[in-house]
Amino acid sequence: MTTSDPKRRVKIKDMGDVITGVVLFGFALVLLFYLVPNYINEPPILQNPMMSPQWLPRIVGWLILLFSILLIFQGLLVSGPSEEDERMIEKGSPRRFFMMVVALVIYVALFESMGAVFCGILATLVLFVAHPVRTWWVYSMAFLFPIVVAFLFVEVMNVPLPMMPFWL
Repeated sequence: MTTSDPKRRVKIKDMGDVITGVVLFGFALVLLFYLVPNYINEPPILQNPMMSPQWLPRIVGWLILLFSILLIFQGLLVSGPSEEDERMIEKGSPRRFFMMVVALVIYVALFESMGAVFCGILATLVLFVAHPVRTWWVYSMAFLFPIVVAFLFVEVMNVPLPMMPFWL
């Protein structure tokens, strides 16, 4: 006869993954069931459900929910970090962290006044300098990427973005 142990517990193998997964799971639930329905207004008549302003935040919310569940399972099933674990975080210099914060402040502070394209270019250049990019042709991506993203948002998805003050 076998007896089951009533005090049998699941052993957590990586606490960091479980905590991160639970926090992201909570954020996804708040996003999906509180923020999106209550704060993103939907017009009464839509030609296509994909044109709803709630569509993209819902997709992002469900993806965060899915990946948070996977992260929790990873923390429960995969053993913790070892010496050759590629998930180990190597901390950068304080200069790199400061420049990343500067890039965020530039983007947030100047977005409305200087436009999405200019702020995107400037913030991307600061990020490229913060993370030393050795090949110079990559810096052209700092100009190309914000222009393409702004074009996709404005022309394809019909999302109004502030352009440069002197944009025609």
